[in-house]
Amino acid sequence: MLINEIQEELFKLQDTKYRDFHKKLIPTVDEARIIGVRTPEMRKLAKEFAKRENINVFLNALPHKYFDENQLHAFILSGMKDYDSCIEETCRFLPYVDNWATCDQLSPKVFKKHRKELLAHIKKWIKSKETYTVRFGIGQLQEHFLDEDFDIKYPEAVSKIRSEEYYINMMIAWYFATALAKQYESILPFIEKRRLDTWTHNKTIQKAAESYRITKEQKEYLKRLKVK
Repeated sequence: MLINEIQEELFKLQDTKYRDFHKKLIPTVDEARIIGVRTPEMRKLAKEFAKRENINVFLNALPHKYFDENQLHAFILSGMKDYDSCIEETCRFLPYVDNWATCDQLSPKVFKKHRKELLAHIKKWIKSKETYTVRFGIGQLQEHFLDEDFDIKYPEAVSKIRSEEYYINMMIAWYFATALAKQYESILPFIEKRRLDTWTHNKTIQKAAESYRITKEQKEYLKRLKVK
């Protein structure tokens, strides 16, 4: 059975030192579910299994037992070349994503060529009740809509998100810090007018201050806008 084969392959690649280190970074996941496969090995495995004609057996077997299976799933989706299949599988997988690492690992390359179609899904994702679906939606706006396809309505939408979830608020801060680096003049008013909640506002400034893409003068000004 394919699922058993995949689990066996994952355990063959287990690195216990990496597992013990990694489990500290993903506190939302039961450590008994973490096998401990390093990312380069996971990428290779994903490429191999993605070629299998029956890979849908694994993709359909949700929820997965192990964190590493979720990681493998994310890598397989990230490499899919057909947009329609990829977006369908992504929407089906997202409700089962239970940690920031898998969420951030999921980054389908094919989305770049289908930004217009992607927007309709992003609008739904950022309104979801699922923590990591919201995080993923914000991440997709950050990845695909801060350059030539930038529109002020995107940061407007993100600024309206209110959550008690750390992993959502951290992604909002990351989004605005990146947006400051790429669209400084357009994004600065969100900070000057305190459009974010206090914690996210201050975290955005902190992350922006750590960025090499923001000038020293900009950083000094942003630091003065921190809410005490």
